[in-house]
Amino acid sequence: MPGPFSPEWNTFYSWRVTADGLALPALLPTSALDGVVDSADVVVVGFGIAGGCAALEAARAGARVVLLERAAVPGGTSAMSGGHFYLGGGTPVQQATGQDDSAEEMFGYLMAVSADPDEAKIRAYCDGSVEHFGWLEALGFEFERSFLPEKMVIQPGTECLIYSGNEKVWPFRDRARPAPRGHKVPVPGDTEGTKLVIDLLREAVEKAGVEVRYETGATALVRDEDGAVIGVGWRRFAESGVIAARAVVLAAGGFVMNRDMVAAYTPELAEKPFVLGSTYDDGLGIRLGESAGGATRFMDEAFITAPFYPPSSLVKGIVVNKLGQRFVAEDSYHSRTSGFVMEQPGHAAYLIVDSAHIEHPAFPLAPFIDGWETVAEMEAALELPEGSLSATLDRYNEYAARGEDPDFHKHPDWLAPQDTGPWGAFDLTLGKALYAGFTLGGLATSVDGEVLREDGSTIGGLYAAGACASNIAQDGKGYASGTQLGEGSFFGRRAGRHAATPR
Repeated sequence: MPGPFSPEWNTFYSWRVTADGLALPALLPTSALDGVVDSADVVVVGFGIAGGCAALEAARAGARVVLLERAAVPGGTSAMSGGHFYLGGGTPVQQATGQDDSAEEMFGYLMAVSADPDEAKIRAYCDGSVEHFGWLEALGFEFERSFLPEKMVIQPGTECLIYSGNEKVWPFRDRARPAPRGHKVPVPGDTEGTKLVIDLLREAVEKAGVEVRYETGATALVRDEDGAVIGVGWRRFAESGVIAARAVVLAAGGFVMNRDMVAAYTPELAEKPFVLGSTYDDGLGIRLGESAGGATRFMDEAFITAPFYPPSSLVKGIVVNKLGQRFVAEDSYHSRTSGFVMEQPGHAAYLIVDSAHIEHPAFPLAPFIDGWETVAEMEAALELPEGSLSATLDRYNEYAARGEDPDFHKHPDWLAPQDTGPWGAFDLTLGKALYAGFTLGGLATSVDGEVLREDGSTIGGLYAAGACASNIAQDGKGYASGTQLGEGSFFGRRAGRHAATPR
């Protein structure tokens, strides 16, 4: 993907360099609208889950909406996701499967796992979760009323509900009653479910009268003398123009495909992970917002992971660093474990499993290294300090036999002595395991999606939602599968409704 200083980008955008060495699109003055007849009440930039939901709600609120999408089809990175929506508070699926949850418990959990929680946003998300569940089903599908208790990354079939985060992991299980909240769309596979939602959303958007302009990218914002956004420049192949608008909603994705921004903010994503994103996750939405004075938050946060489960039995093993020491509860959600791996010497870690519990994943992201008859042989082969792994295993096994883990408080469900030889090891080291990642930071916004300046004031007429906004998915170690689709659709709806309200 070309960076913002490349010839390909400069063909379409006019840039100005900022103090951080990166580039922002140049603002257009009010005079850019002189003689312009192309107008809308609300212009939405980007047709992923957030942009689609914003456009639909704005149109349903009575606004004339134009939706700009650089690709030839809708979906963006949303269409590449696993199809989970993080929802709770007593959804119909939770109720049908006997899972006790409430908005208050969901709120307590999300507050606990967030590094710097935005209480107002988390409260709104939890209190509105059940209503949002119904809104999603009203698009034309129904979540299967089923629950899978196994430790997994994605359901293999149409099954709906799983524990998709750290709800049962210490210390979070002591701060809020655990409940499964990962709701997967009822389509087998890890991307087709989201495609179903995007297709239904496209139909709803078109039925609501939204004008969708594909292969059309936003190039600049128009700002008036008071600092409010009153339009947006666009380009479609050789054509270009300006749309006058009462409000603009930026929903153009993250920045994982922008080499310059990744190098500046999340350099760990530039090292060795496989990045998760579409071609257009190039930071344009964020930089457009910054050009109008928008502040950013959590730009240095990233989701990075290489799951070693399923099979679930592997969770009963232990994860050690190159010093032969444990450093994380192995039952943690996979990005939490991976986040701690990134903090270890040399980004190196190994999963150790005995012969009573070892199984080999169908699609191993963490490669199997070898098996050994004795712990001493394994220790030497992995080049761990002499006696380190033996001591770690002895301590773990002693307490696991009692159903205890005083060091990392691993849940009793996943405690089992690893004392039956031979032993095997999987490599979780960055560069050996296949890590994947995406960015979590974005524009600072209010609970209704209004873009905020550094002083907390709102920029008139400018909104942001989805991966180019900073909402509740801001900490890789606290992330749960379904958060981005869940919050992108939820806060996209709020932004669309607020943007449609005349002021």
